[in-house]
Amino acid sequence: MTTVFYARVSTADQTTTHQVKQAEAAGFSIDCVIADEGVSGVSVPLKERPEGKRLFDKLRDGDTLVVRWVDRLGRNYDDVKKTIEDFMAMGVTIKTVINGMTFDAKPRDPMLKAVRDALLSFMAALGEAQAEASAQARKAGIEHAKATAPQKYLGRKPSYTQDQLDLIVELLVADVGVREIARRLDLTPSLVSRIKTDPVAAQAKLDRWSEFLSPNA
Repeated sequence: MTTVFYARVSTADQTTTHQVKQAEAAGFSIDCVIADEGVSGVSVPLKERPEGKRLFDKLRDGDTLVVRWVDRLGRNYDDVKKTIEDFMAMGVTIKTVINGMTFDAKPRDPMLKAVRDALLSFMAALGEAQAEASAQARKAGIEHAKATAPQKYLGRKPSYTQDQLDLIVELLVADVGVREIARRLDLTPSLVSRIKTDPVAAQAKLDRWSEFLSPNA
């Protein structure tokens, strides 16, 4: 029987090593670690994550899957519930480090099975509710910041003017090289190259700043 620890790390302040150490400190003996890094649990189901797919190939009847919390498997109610049910149907028991929850694949009697299923529904719903609350909090914080310090959300102020942008586009159409355009307009080749790659984005950036700096904005 194998005990596999699965970690999903979505932000820079989280690490797989830290999650594994938490599990070991809680008394788990880990045989194998599988981790997805930089992956959202909200938008990417477990079966679509690069390493999440491996779990379904790695785990066998009688194995145990350990996760820090059910939100590592996903934040969407239906996704989490279906994922855990799929593992239990394979004979895999899921255990959480936080609060020491156990979703036993083979409960000893019907009452334990009923308790397990009720707990599963509650935990999955809680994970989705927490994700929604966090998203709403972030949205509110961003809207507040935009109202009080909008310049932070405009990106870096353009280092070119509208006249320069228009001239760059004209010269590019005339098949003048990037370095030559940069020399003529006293701009960096990298800037001209970025404008060449996406002139629409360059214009949009100017428009955002023009609106911000407008006396009537």
